[in-house]
Amino acid sequence: MSNQVKTLVKIKHKDRNRKTVFFRGIIAFPAIIFVATFAQSSFSESESWAAGTAGVVALPTLLALVFRGKYPSYVLTFNHAVVELSTRLAAYVLILNDKYPSIEANSKVAVLFPDVEGGKKLNRWLPLVKWFLAIPHYIVGAIYLVISLVVTVIAWVQTSITGRYPEWAGEIVLGTIAYWNRVQGYMLLLVTDKYPTFRLK
Repeated sequence: MSNQVKTLVKIKHKDRNRKTVFFRGIIAFPAIIFVATFAQSSFSESESWAAGTAGVVALPTLLALVFRGKYPSYVLTFNHAVVELSTRLAAYVLILNDKYPSIEANSKVAVLFPDVEGGKKLNRWLPLVKWFLAIPHYIVGAIYLVISLVVTVIAWVQTSITGRYPEWAGEIVLGTIAYWNRVQGYMLLLVTDKYPTFRLK
């Protein structure tokens, strides 16, 4: 198994529902509100969304790893579920697929965590500095986000007219989502000590 977070999204490049694509932002609004309700008081909502996920349990995870050398299984399960939910929402809003984001796991969108063996595979002290070590990724990730938004606007126009989502756009947008999931896995979710790559693929 990979020692970084992996993001799998089945992208449909043809026979798209042009009506739902055109009104995607409005249609997705209830799902956006649902995901936003997971925002924790320990992180501001803007910080959570900037990282790409609302409401993951970060501080208790850090404390458990540093002081006990363990990653609580119930926290891992919750964090995984929230990350997958946020990724399903992103895939829908950014027009990667026509599948309305389910509140349960599905085969079209999956996020795979490395096996941390209850925290045994993780360095106990590294979580204290991961946020600092990841600073270059915030900068690169912000650039990727801007590019993805521009690409999504172009893809939105093309898909609304033709009903076909451009393959090249899907590679960039999915790459950006996967990039941020890897960064989160390292500095926020703390499920890996492997420094994330800067590549989209």
